[in-house]
Amino acid sequence: MEQPNVTHDGEARLTPRFWLAVVLTGVATGLFGDLLMWILTLVEHAAFHYHSGSFQGAVARVGGVRRVASLLVAGVIGAVSWYLIRRYLKNERSEIDEAVWNGDGDLSPRRSLLTSLVSEVVIGLGASIGREAAPKLMGGASGSVIARWFNLTPAQKRLLVACGGGAGLAAVYNVPLGGALFTAEVLYGSFALPVVFPALATSLVATLVAWLYLPSSATYPDIPNYRFSSSLMVWSLLAGVIIGLLAVVYVRLIGWVSFHRAQGAHILWAMPLAFVVVGVVGLWYPQLFGNGKGMAHNALLGLGGAGLLFALFALKPLVTALTLGSGAAGGLFTPFLATGAALGGFLGALWVHVWPGSGVGAFALVGAAAMIGASMQAPLVGLVLVLELTHGGFNIMIPMMTATVIATLIVRQIDGYSIYSARLPRRATDAAP
Repeated sequence: MEQPNVTHDGEARLTPRFWLAVVLTGVATGLFGDLLMWILTLVEHAAFHYHSGSFQGAVARVGGVRRVASLLVAGVIGAVSWYLIRRYLKNERSEIDEAVWNGDGDLSPRRSLLTSLVSEVVIGLGASIGREAAPKLMGGASGSVIARWFNLTPAQKRLLVACGGGAGLAAVYNVPLGGALFTAEVLYGSFALPVVFPALATSLVATLVAWLYLPSSATYPDIPNYRFSSSLMVWSLLAGVIIGLLAVVYVRLIGWVSFHRAQGAHILWAMPLAFVVVGVVGLWYPQLFGNGKGMAHNALLGLGGAGLLFALFALKPLVTALTLGSGAAGGLFTPFLATGAALGGFLGALWVHVWPGSGVGAFALVGAAAMIGASMQAPLVGLVLVLELTHGGFNIMIPMMTATVIATLIVRQIDGYSIYSARLPRRATDAAP
């Protein structure tokens, strides 16, 4: 027997036409990533005078009235925009996960673009959802359009759309390897060479193109070079269990709010109200504004006391679920990574009183990897993304792997859902006994 993934392409043939489509999808995805992040930056500047450094610092510097007003404006803009999009474009598809997993990969470029633009605007105004959903969607939509132009087969289209989705993540976070693995492990569910090869190529091209505007440095810079310790190793065994159990709760929460989210005209009052509630909570905790990047960064640096870290890990998934339940469309990657980092930091801050040996930031790094790997049901992606996002963590790889494996196994054994599959519409076969 010869190595299977070398001797054949599988269902999607890697023809010269397909490879040209891969390159064009990568270029389009990188450009869309630049456009969406440029819009996000403009809105953040207008709302909070944010230029550089810490976004949560910029939020904290503006008055409380401005914070709540910003989220109220976001709620009104999001509610009206998504109501109109969903009413008048209801027959057009803009859910990349469902298109790849349950469909033929077909996505509407019009609805995808409008949904993505609104998502980045409300995030820039402070909405507690992830920024990666929009570039991921536009990467997939680019692949869908180019597949139609090139008259690719349905199998080739699904693969190209999945590659575009992973490349969108790669472009805006500067994680080309993580984006390719996201395509293979999360979107397409295969690590065969005919999948990994185009996934790597698309993410590579998209990341290089995105450097036209976005930085080529780590998303979370200046993370210390944490050292391995016996204390951290033993802690990772216990933390993996705690993080896994909490990840089950969080995934179920996301599934519940996705199923019961405001729809139709109800979104016109539910979203502004929900956003104002988040804004009021943000009077005490400005770290909750936006996708949670600043919250995660501080935890990874070892900043913040146990009380603050506890409050943030407890509140972030709740305000994110409230935001999604109001009818908003956005990502979950950074909110869950930030939750894991804050949870790891909190548990680590308690642990060092029992067994010193590691900084709080090291525990946060392990917690971030375990939470995102378990909640995505993609442990390899979770580990690689944390390494690429921080350009560090290699010295504590064993504790990171340990906690991630344990947490992922617990989620898989109890439910088996991820933050992506839990959001899909329920089908008749799912409800059948």
